[in-house]
Amino acid sequence: MPFWINLIVALVSFGVSAVTGIFLIPLLKKLHFGQTIYEKGPAWHKSKQGTPMMGGFMFIIGTAIAVAVGYAIFRFRSADAAALPDNTNFYRLIAGFGFALLNAGIGFTDDYIKAVKKQNLGLRAKQKMIMQLVLSCAFLYVLYLLGDHSTAIRFPFFGDVDFGIFYYPIMVLYLIFLTNAVNLTDGVDGLCGSVTVIAALSFVMLCAAMGMWEYSIFSMALAGGCLGFLVWNLHPAKVFMGDTGSMFLGGAVCAIGFATHRHLLLALIAVVYIAEALSVVIQVTYFKLTKGKRLFKMSPIHHHFEMCGFSEYKIVITFSAAALIAGVGANLIYNLC
Repeated sequence: MPFWINLIVALVSFGVSAVTGIFLIPLLKKLHFGQTIYEKGPAWHKSKQGTPMMGGFMFIIGTAIAVAVGYAIFRFRSADAAALPDNTNFYRLIAGFGFALLNAGIGFTDDYIKAVKKQNLGLRAKQKMIMQLVLSCAFLYVLYLLGDHSTAIRFPFFGDVDFGIFYYPIMVLYLIFLTNAVNLTDGVDGLCGSVTVIAALSFVMLCAAMGMWEYSIFSMALAGGCLGFLVWNLHPAKVFMGDTGSMFLGGAVCAIGFATHRHLLLALIAVVYIAEALSVVIQVTYFKLTKGKRLFKMSPIHHHFEMCGFSEYKIVITFSAAALIAGVGANLIYNLC
């Protein structure tokens, strides 16, 4: 597939996402869908009280339109060349986007509760976990029906290790953990969107190297959509993506990573998200073991850097640089193996 198709996809997704903000932000303000700031968060975040949320609809719409445009061009060009792509790959693309969209549905439910009841906590943890469990099991089952029967995990430089029946519970937990990890990364203006741009571009290169053109289009659309959203979300943010957006991004990152069946490379590309989630796990565990002491000044770890004096811009640049190094590393490992 020529690169110009991905370039068109990126421009369409960026344009739709950025322009959607012109209409969506006033609408969210009119509906009083504003963010309720967590009482125990950084004190200076209080000024963000009431900032419109659910801005994730910008890149969801942008990504959806760009994927449709990109796939139509790809399909037309393949037909013109008398080499139609396999329909199974199209179904896998639909399954992946559907997984991301249904995760966005969970996030929207959470955001709606926050907006209507003015409660920052939204859905209860148990409710969200049950929804994610069902959705993750369904996604893995659909992939199985589409021909992904492998229960092996590839360890770079060592080869495949078959986990047999244990593969599926491990992968369900992996999906839930990583989706929530992306959600936790959304806590500083522009952070989750910037990191996801880098992760998506890393997937563009990986999917292209693997000949997974449909997912290369999906990845590029995701990158362009997030970039368009950042027009409105960089500090000081005029809108937040909300759980609607961050859950969509979590689902999309997982869907693309699982489509490649390179689970450890996915973990490397997603290292910033994982670090954010692990910082919460470590903080809670340390707090309980030491009866009230904290290892970090605040978790997730981006708040620790805030408490250490990092500006929001500096955090975004630092974390994005880490994501870039990890993404390049993942692609180098794939090419070396």
